[in-house]
Amino acid sequence: MIAQFNFPTIIRFGPGVVKELPDYLKKNNFFKPLVVTDPNVSALSFFKQIITDLQQAGLDPKLFFDIHKNPVKSDVYKGGDAYDEGQCDCIVGIGGGAGLDVARAIALRINHREDLFKYDDLIGGDVFITNSVPTLITIPTTAGTGSEVGRSAIISDDETHQKKILFSPKLLAAMVFADPLLTMDLPPFITAATGMDALTHNMEAFLAKNFHPICDGIALEGMRLISESLEKATNDPDIESRTNLLLGSMMGAIAFQKGLGVVHSLAHPLSSLLDTHHGLANAVNLPYGMQFNIAGHEDKFKRMAQALQLKEHTGDAVVQYLFDLNTKINIPHKLSEIGVKPEHIDTLADLALADFAHPNNPKPVSRDDFKNLYLKAL
Repeated sequence: MIAQFNFPTIIRFGPGVVKELPDYLKKNNFFKPLVVTDPNVSALSFFKQIITDLQQAGLDPKLFFDIHKNPVKSDVYKGGDAYDEGQCDCIVGIGGGAGLDVARAIALRINHREDLFKYDDLIGGDVFITNSVPTLITIPTTAGTGSEVGRSAIISDDETHQKKILFSPKLLAAMVFADPLLTMDLPPFITAATGMDALTHNMEAFLAKNFHPICDGIALEGMRLISESLEKATNDPDIESRTNLLLGSMMGAIAFQKGLGVVHSLAHPLSSLLDTHHGLANAVNLPYGMQFNIAGHEDKFKRMAQALQLKEHTGDAVVQYLFDLNTKINIPHKLSEIGVKPEHIDTLADLALADFAHPNNPKPVSRDDFKNLYLKAL
């Protein structure tokens, strides 16, 4: 079944819905889309079919996929140049978090030509996002970041590796085509890592200290959907598990407008310093970060345990569930298994402390806390 719902972006959801893209563009008088993705997606058969469908509909898509796994500012500048050179009239982002973040940042770049990081939300740069932006259409190919329904892009500095947030309601997509069929052929590792990223979004959003009961409700339902679907989608996928995982991913992205927390601040430096897959970095750190947050927030962990349908409604049960889930989907339990070495710990702790996510954690996190968490997970 293909359905439509808004929150606030218009979302067309269901198997095969991506076939509606050419008609949508033509009806809105767009004929030269800049199609932004990453190098891996650009080589896949479904992506090539999307491009063929656009061309057969009389459209003239321009392709841009020269981006890093963890996007940097220079990626965005090159994409802006591609938009200008192709005389494009809209942007179609296709992919996981990297492709969609770059697509959204390019949309900002087109009519905001000062240094990209002038618009960093962490320094109040959102007030400078005053001009119009090109129409952005997003098509997710993973069930992880939920970037398709987001209004921000995370882009790193090429040299310092520090992550910046570009944020504005203007950066919401005009239309999302969320087609679970596009995720059916994802390899198990990518499904597992992106699925744990989505679970982390929901859990950290629920625990974040800001008051937002609507996001709390969305996050709890997102946890339920992911807990019921992630193992199946990873090890023996079917359309139901892929559908529920994609829904849970979008719900996590909607919920985390409330804030994130310690786990993302642990994970971001791994990506910027060691080029670790963001979902994998979250997955390995998630049990340790959740364990850190239990004391003083037992009631919230009880509600999470209920959403995850655990027998015991305790924080310890939630942490054990996360370790067990990682085992079932072949995610390592230790940072040393994903390339982290003792000599990295001090630099990682410095970067984690400077990260934007942990100020919304339900309890304060010091540099010593970050160092001890890394050492515990090492």
